[in-house]
Formats: sequence, structure tokens, C-alpha cells
Amino acid sequence: MTQLPASIDDTITLLAGQNYIAGRDLGTVAFLALKLGKPLFLEGEAGVGKTEIARALSLALGRRLIRLQCYEGLDASSAIYEWNFAAQMVAIRTAEAVGQTDRAALRTELSSDEFLIRRPLLEALEPQPEGPPVLLIDEIDRTDEPFEAFLLELLSDYQVTIPELGTIKAVEPPIVILTSNRTREVHDALKRRCLYHWVDYPGFQRELSILRARVPEATEKLSAEIVAFVQGLRGEDLFKSPGVAESIDWARALVALDAVALSPDLITDTVGAVLKYQDDIARIAGAETTRLLDKAKAELAAVG
Repeated sequence: MTQLPASIDDTITLLAGQNYIAGRDLGTVAFLALKLGKPLFLEGEAGVGKTEIARALSLALGRRLIRLQCYEGLDASSAIYEWNFAAQMVAIRTAEAVGQTDRAALRTELSSDEFLIRRPLLEALEPQPEGPPVLLIDEIDRTDEPFEAFLLELLSDYQVTIPELGTIKAVEPPIVILTSNRTREVHDALKRRCLYHWVDYPGFQRELSILRARVPEATEKLSAEIVAFVQGLRGEDLFKSPGVAESIDWARALVALDAVALSPDLITDTVGAVLKYQDDIARIAGAETTRLLDKAKAELAAVG
């Protein structure tokens, strides 16, 4: 198990060791979250690296990654715990078969740890051989407000209450990262318990560094043209602008085709790796593709 970083620079270096290129602003808030033991709430467009930072921290620190993927209708039984009703019914039938009449003892047995099914939030509070885990609560904005209320106790005191068993508290708090694509506003009560950071699209140089780290087999020219073209796309009126994840996917697709530079035909053939909506693809088709590529190459020429 790797020790927690001692400074902002150490945090940035730690993440870079997992090919996660963080700016100083993100490095600072990540360091503070680790140092202070506070949850980190990351908000931003899809594909900018919010989820990936949890994976990078898990690998860099040698900690287990426990992920709760949020969705509409998520409740405590799916996120925290539930009882193994099938096993409880077997225990009841067995007790009846052997003539057990002590109802209080049977009730206590059925509410014991043996019949408890641990879901991600409860798992994250339990001791792990490698140290406190990294708990990723991904896309919290997809849930509803009642579920947010379940999280308040966890994020405040790193504990959950199970009526039949009482309060279960972490001996050492997990490293908690929450992400949101901002499809709806998350309640202030939850945000107040976290350190907050908006993860924006990276600038040209940082995105180029990310691409070089994640797809080192791409040529320098191809990587630069991909970043310039994608950043140009983000300036267009698209339904969904491509994130860094799409830049990486596109670079890998182009490398698989042995491409060394972009061309209008190559972009047309592979645009599905970077744009995910037909209206957006149609918007940049034909002459628009050539215009955007020429613009990207002109900008690259201007910066040398």
C-alpha cells in the first residue's frame, strides 16, 4: 500500500504515474481531499476524466476500488445492504423442522451478520487488507433526492445505520469520489459535505499530454491534429461535444488503421469514434469537415 501524497506536486506526480495528467487545480483539490479525509465531488461534462481519477488513485495507492454506478430508482437495498431472504426462509423452515420454538432467538439469528448482503456503500466502510478503499459514487445526478438523503450520514460520519444491527462505522474512512454530469442539480446538503471541483475540458497542451500518455503509439503529428480538430469541434454548435475520452478512443482507432495524419476522408470514415449523435455527424459532414481540418492545421502551424 502506497502512502498518501505529502504535497500537491506529489499528488500530480502520483496521478501521472497512472497516465492521468491533472492540472494544478485538480491536483490541489485531490490532495486536500486525501489530506483532510473529505469526499471529493467532481462535476463536469461527460468524458472529461471524472471517473478516471478514482481508478488512477486506486491503482496508484494500491487500494481496492469500490464503484457504485448510480441510476434512476437506486435505493438503499441496492446501494447499502439487503437481507438474504432466501437464506432466511431456509433457516425458518429448518427451525420449524427441528421444533425450535424460541422466536426471540430465531429473530436474532435471522438479523445477524450471516444473512446480511453487503452492497458497495457498506463494503466501503469495512476494513480492507490493503487499507481504506476508494469509493466511487458515479453519476450521482442520475439518482433522485431521497437517495441523496441516504448518503448524508455516510458522507458526514462515514457510517450507516442498519435498524436490525445498529450503526456501522468505518475504522478508517474510505477515499470517496462522487461524480456528476450535471443532468440535474445535486442538493446543497450533499455538496456541503464535500470538496467541490468543476472538471473542464483541458487546454491544447494538457490534452496533447494526455493523448501522448494514453496513446503513445500515435505519431506526434497525428496526436496534435486530433487534439486541434477535437478542440475545434467543441467550438461548434453540437448536441454533445466530444470529451477527452473520445479523443483517446479516436486516436486508438486511427492508430489501428495505421494513420499518421488526418484527412477529410479519414475523418468521415472514423467520425463515429468521436461523435455519438447522427445530427452532430451530419452537421460537420462534407465541406465542414474540410473547413474544420484546415482550421486545425492552420492553428498548429501558427504555434509552430
